Amino acid sequence: MLFNLWEQKEVQKTKWENVFNTETMLPVSEIRNDTLILKDWWLRNILKIYGLNLDLRNFDEQQIVLEQYKRFLNWLSFPIQVIIRNTYLDLSNYLQYVKSNVAEIDNMVLQNQWHEYTSFLEDIDSKQGLIYVKEFYIVVPYYDWEQDVDNIKKSWRNKLLEVLNTKDSVEKIVEKYRYFLKWKNMLETRVNLITDWLASMWIISEKLTTSEIISLLFRFYNPLINWAQAKVTEELI
Repeated sequence: MLFNLWEQKEVQKTKWENVFNTETMLPVSEIRNDTLILKDWWLRNILKIYGLNLDLRNFDEQQIVLEQYKRFLNWLSFPIQVIIRNTYLDLSNYLQYVKSNVAEIDNMVLQNQWHEYTSFLEDIDSKQGLIYVKEFYIVVPYYDWEQDVDNIKKSWRNKLLEVLNTKDSVEKIVEKYRYFLKWKNMLETRVNLITDWLASMWIISEKLTTSEIISLLFRFYNPLINWAQAKVTEELI
């Protein structure tokens, strides 16, 4: 009798864990063709923005940027999300570039100096968190135009319940894919318009690819993970 009760509790615990595991709590259903597909069926593209230092511009250029920014905000007819992320500087790519060029230096004195410089950079890179940088992203959504306002005003409880409902039938999966093909073109139009507006302010932007989105989400949801482990994960994508 005691064994049966214990066995029943174990089964109930397993069901509870299956409901509230990582997969069910994340709002992302899948990532396809550089596009995030959420569990509420709507789409997201992510633009990486390279910041603009206004202090390096003259007065006239500063006024142009500010005026274009005002026009951009007034032009927006759909919601966007601006993300500012603090992270430490990754020097691995730069180190690889330096090492590949050091071997081509004929002067031994200069080569030794570059080796010392490389060792200095490797020491900084190994001590994560010494140099912090800011990353800027714009998340561009697409809802069916009639439901833009409804989705924005939806309570967090309803959104959570939608996220937990992860069991889609075959019919729903097929229907979701059809909507994906239809809405993706509309989303790309929004992204292109935002890219053009940013370019008018001398702000460089680029849309994240599928692997870059996965890497960003991995690092976002695993902030304390070792950077080397994150790199291995990115290479497996």
